[in-house]
Amino acid sequence: MIILGIDPGLRTTGFGVIHKQGAKLRYIASGTIKSGEGDLPARLKVILDGVAEVARLYNPDCSAIEQVFVNVNPQSTLLLGQARGAAICALVSAQLSVAEYSPTQVKQAVVGTGRAVKAQVQDMVARLLSLPGLPGTDAADALGIAICHAHSRETLTLIAGAGKGTTTAARGPLAGLRMKNGRLVG
Repeated sequence: MIILGIDPGLRTTGFGVIHKQGAKLRYIASGTIKSGEGDLPARLKVILDGVAEVARLYNPDCSAIEQVFVNVNPQSTLLLGQARGAAICALVSAQLSVAEYSPTQVKQAVVGTGRAVKAQVQDMVARLLSLPGLPGTDAADALGIAICHAHSRETLTLIAGAGKGTTTAARGPLAGLRMKNGRLVG
């Protein structure tokens, strides 16, 4: 399975592409899409077109994107949300499923603690994917999102199927559970 991770940003949107086969993860590509300066609609189009091109080039099976966190500055949060929306539109237009993860969930999945700093994420991404050097921060975050999805996808699929069937046994081991703040709850 090929997974495309997106770290949305208005100035710089990171992308990371990995391959998951069983428990093994393999690096395919990563980089950034820079929207430059100028008016907002033109910058959003750069993000939309860039993510669409990455999806076309690497033909992923699924995608994952980081959720927007609320900034101290509401205007920055709104702008980030618009950049994220442009990226999601590109992913959906490429007919990809889009999973969403909080920054804390990504850090927990990659580093083992939700309070990790960017340097720790970069280091662990390089280790998990056997990279010869550290990726840039935006690309590392995007690869981390893809890694988080690689680890979470099977559980999310089980949760989605848990409500199907008429008996508890037919619905499976996760019947009655749901996700709340990145954790399984009953």
